[in-house]
Amino acid sequence: MNPFMASLILSSLALGTIITISSFHWILAWIGLELNTLAIIPVIAKQHHPRATEAATKYFLIQAAASATLLFSSTINAWTTGIWDIMQLTNPSACVMLTAALSMKLGLAPLHFWLPEVLQGSTLKTTLIITTWQKLAPAALLYMTHASLHPTTLLSLGLLSTFVGGWGGLNQTQTRKIMAFSSIAHLGWMASILSLSPHIMILNLLLYLLMTFSTIMLLIFSSSKTMKDLSTTWAISPAMAALLLVLLMSMGGLPPLTGFIPKWLILQELISHNITTLATILALSALLSLFFYLRLSYTTALTLSP
Repeated sequence: MNPFMASLILSSLALGTIITISSFHWILAWIGLELNTLAIIPVIAKQHHPRATEAATKYFLIQAAASATLLFSSTINAWTTGIWDIMQLTNPSACVMLTAALSMKLGLAPLHFWLPEVLQGSTLKTTLIITTWQKLAPAALLYMTHASLHPTTLLSLGLLSTFVGGWGGLNQTQTRKIMAFSSIAHLGWMASILSLSPHIMILNLLLYLLMTFSTIMLLIFSSSKTMKDLSTTWAISPAMAALLLVLLMSMGGLPPLTGFIPKWLILQELISHNITTLATILALSALLSLFFYLRLSYTTALTLSP
C-alpha cells in the first residue's frame, strides 16, 4: 500500500476511536464510529481477492446497520427527552436498540456471525486491528451507558457469547477463526460483569487487548494461518513457541497466569451478588475455550513438523 494512503488510513482509524471515546454527544460518537468503519474497509479489501472483497462487504454492511441503529436509538432518546448527552439515556426502547447496535459492533452473540467470516477473509495484520483497536470505541460507549442498560439483557448476552465462543472454536483449524471465537468468548465475560462492576470490565478489556495483540503478533511472525502451520513454530524460534504457549494458556484463564485474574474477579463479583448459577455456568463455559487453547498449545509446543 502507498505509504501516504497507509498513514492516512491509520490516522483516520486512530482519530475515529479517539473522537468516540472522548465525546459526550451522540452525533460526535456516531461520526467517530463511521470514520473508524470507513478507514478499515480499504485495509480489509487491499488483497484483491474474492474472499477479501466479500469480507470487506460483510464488514461494511454490518457496521453500517449497527451505526444506523445506534443513531436511531439516540434520536428516539433525544425526541422524548430533548437531550443528546450519552450519559442521559433514559428511553427504554432506545436502551434496547443501543444494546443491539453495540453488540453487533463488538460481535457479541447472537449478533456475532459476521466476525469469524470477516477475519477469515482478512490478513493476520487486519485481524489484529479488528480484534483489538476496533473494539475500543464500542466498548467505551458500552462503559459510558452501562447505568442505562438492562442488566439481565447484558448477562444473557454475556452468557450466550461465552458459550458460542467456546463451542464455535472447538472444531476450527484456521487460526484467524479461532481468534474470532476467542474474541467472542472474552467479550461475553466483559458483558456479564459490566452492569455489576464496570471497573472489572475495563481491566478485562485491557488484559484481553494485551493478550490478543501479543498472540496475533506471534502468529504474524511465524506466518501461522492454520493449526498445521503452528507445528513449525518451534523450528523457527523455540523462544517464540514457548512465549506463544504461555500466551495461549493465559488466554484460556489458567492460574497463575495473567488471564486468570479477570475471570477470578468476575466470578468473585457474581458470587458476592448471589448470582452463583450464572457464575457456575460461566466457569464451565471457560472449559470449552480452554480446550481449543490446549489444542493450539499442543500443536505449537509438543509437535514437530515432518
